[in-house]
Amino acid sequence: MTRTVTVGLDGSPESRAAAEWAAREAKLRGLPLRLVNVWEPVPPMGQAPLLGGETQQHWSERIPREAAEVLRLRHPDVEITVEQLAGRPGEVLPAAVEDAELLALGSRGLSGFGGYLVGSVGLAVVAHCERPVVLVRAGDQAAAEEDAPDPDMAASGTSAYRPVVLGIDTTSPDDAVIAFAFDAAVRRGTALRVVHGWNLPPYFVYGLPADLDLNARLAVGESATLTEVLRPWRQKFPDVEVVEESHSGKAANRLVDASRDASLVVVGRRIRRSPVGAHIGPVTYAVLHHATAPVAVIPHL
Repeated sequence: MTRTVTVGLDGSPESRAAAEWAAREAKLRGLPLRLVNVWEPVPPMGQAPLLGGETQQHWSERIPREAAEVLRLRHPDVEITVEQLAGRPGEVLPAAVEDAELLALGSRGLSGFGGYLVGSVGLAVVAHCERPVVLVRAGDQAAAEEDAPDPDMAASGTSAYRPVVLGIDTTSPDDAVIAFAFDAAVRRGTALRVVHGWNLPPYFVYGLPADLDLNARLAVGESATLTEVLRPWRQKFPDVEVVEESHSGKAANRLVDASRDASLVVVGRRIRRSPVGAHIGPVTYAVLHHATAPVAVIPHL
């Protein structure tokens, strides 16, 4: 079965921004774009008096069909298909993209709070999906700003895309997460900015003064570890400019800061198949809610 770039579309501005991003990503990857609308039937007692089940489904069917018409005009070289599924979106979408290259969803801006809202459906999909999920923010420039080529940059001979940012844990680096980030940088012809955050010893707990020499040695060691983790990937992707950043402090804060100048932020999520349920992880959770660039969450074992 041919892989696709798939987008979950509910008609909201957020999902339309995700569809636009997904169309550009499909072109970069040379893959078809699949628009999926999940229709959640309303029980008869919950229906509005003038809006029966068939009418509700009819309006739901129009959402991806009309979006496809717009996207075909904007991206005539991308093959676009439309599909409607029934059920709960948080349950249907993870199962519907088992053969997809990735799934794109929208996230809503919280004006005045400096963050973005990943709703319950988005969090459920991210937590349960075993394919990469990309959350795309909505906004006035969402349709074209996130990683669209800059004509001035292209004319100057530099990359037309902003860097891809990779958040990495050097204690347990995962090949799937790193490979996705390098591949994204290659497709965009841009640099890869690798961000690693680490914690200083908790001197304050014991009321001790900071040991500056120890801090310096820790910084050198953490930087050396990051370089060693990336060494085979630099050899595999010699044309990718890699910028290594290893700093003390919370990794989530570093990644959120880096997202302001990024075309894409790549983070990982460990797959946990347990009775207690899925888990996103605190760093990925924070980045999803506060990054200003699209965030790709890569599940891994």
